[in-house]
Amino acid sequence: MSTRDRLLACVVAVCWGLNFVAIHLSLEQFPPFFLVALRFAVIAVPTVLLVPRPGVPWRWVLGYGVGFGVLQFLFLYLAMAVGMPTGLASLVLQSSAPFTVLLAGVLLRERLTGRQGLGVAVALVGLGGIAVHRAEVDGGTLLLPVLLTLCGGLGWALGNLATRQARAPHPLRLTLWMSVVPPLPMLAASLLVEGPARIGQGFTGLTSTPGLLALGGLVYTVLVGTLLGSGLWAALMSRNPSSAVAPFSMLVPVVGIGAAWALLGEPTSAPELAWGRWWSPGCWSGQRVRRTGGSLSARLREAKPPTTAESTPTRTTKPVPTCWAPRAARAKKQIAATATASPRPRTTTNQAGCCCCSSGSTGTVCPVWDRSPMSSPW
Repeated sequence: MSTRDRLLACVVAVCWGLNFVAIHLSLEQFPPFFLVALRFAVIAVPTVLLVPRPGVPWRWVLGYGVGFGVLQFLFLYLAMAVGMPTGLASLVLQSSAPFTVLLAGVLLRERLTGRQGLGVAVALVGLGGIAVHRAEVDGGTLLLPVLLTLCGGLGWALGNLATRQARAPHPLRLTLWMSVVPPLPMLAASLLVEGPARIGQGFTGLTSTPGLLALGGLVYTVLVGTLLGSGLWAALMSRNPSSAVAPFSMLVPVVGIGAAWALLGEPTSAPELAWGRWWSPGCWSGQRVRRTGGSLSARLREAKPPTTAESTPTRTTKPVPTCWAPRAARAKKQIAATATASPRPRTTTNQAGCCCCSSGSTGTVCPVWDRSPMSSPW
């Protein structure tokens, strides 16, 4: 990955880290399944009317929408609604990174380097430690939100693979058209699970402080979390290997946990923070992908500027046709005879492509021949 792409990946991590606080505020007002449908419906309507199609096969648009839009947020919002802490959710959801690396190796045949394998193993150890700690607290009642969030991470990984395979020429269009997929299935799930009465309650008290904060959180998730963050992420996935981009999502918990503590006053237990420290090594070990060409010395030789002889292009000329030889000899004689004469007027070539005058015999010579017959443009 280039330095520019790494910086963009860090920007996405900041946007998505703050996104968990915005989701928490919105869930205080709206039920989870309906909130997912509402989030994407706000984008889907203008997309269908105004945005050109993404120019990729529809199966990848559908795969991206189902994985990234439906599965990820269905399980994430449900987990946060049933008690998943905001900061911890930002950490556990990054299980998408090792899931993406592993699935890319199995399904896309992307080569998994030893560095990436070590990063995945370290990240899984940290994730397993958090799950064990949660299973021991309150008789294991807090384990369910962790498992639901893990399912969301798996959905995100599937969306990453679809984005990688799509290779969209316009990643932002792909992100916008992806938002067309989740609204209808999520609205159907909301009507079946949450019911119309619970949906109606979400629209009461929108002018109160919690209601305004919920609307502000919804605006943030739409404009920053989805349009800006997902658009940049899709662009990164389209021009870099999935296994190189995905580990940057592990930086999201750093922002998410800090923002949850600073803005919501939500503490994170010491064991969870300790196990969470295992995620950062996974990020930095997975983001360096070996390029084709082998070792560093080989890449430096490839990047070495060419020498003067190599950098100076060799001029190749076409041989003068045999039929030109007599006329070329006459032209040279005329040039020698008129060396001290007045400048010769420019003439045009005949239909045969001769560089002499139109008479083809004793007329003046085209000035092109003053250079060389070998440089004739004809």
